[in-house]
Amino acid sequence: MKRTGKDVTGLIARAAPAARRRDAEALIALLRDITGREPEEWGTIIGFGSCRYRYPTGNEGDSPLLCFAPRKTATTIYLLDGVDAHAEALARLGAHTTGVGCLYLRDLTQVDLDVLRGILERSLAWTEAGGSEYAAITVTG
Repeated sequence: MKRTGKDVTGLIARAAPAARRRDAEALIALLRDITGREPEEWGTIIGFGSCRYRYPTGNEGDSPLLCFAPRKTATTIYLLDGVDAHAEALARLGAHTTGVGCLYLRDLTQVDLDVLRGILERSLAWTEAGGSEYAAITVTG
């Protein structure tokens, strides 16, 4: 994944439906507060900060520390530590679905924002601590 250097305003403006744009603005404020970093466009993803990851298999790449994408069907929040690490909090979050490393939110007004903040803060702490034996992570920005 690579930074595009583009302003995230255009990405947000193209998001549909309107609820995705509303949720994107709220998530930008939340992630800016949590990370202390400004949003950057990484393709169709809005990311904060950056890191380099390396798996034991040798696969490696670059990623934002925390990021999300305002997709048509739901806002996708990417968690580098995976969703299983947050099972207890996810049970209290409210309306959502998950993938292996993704949290899908159809409407941010239907979730507990304090619980979401906790999930994001724990994921960031895990990443900044270097990940685990399954993914070595180095913060680069």
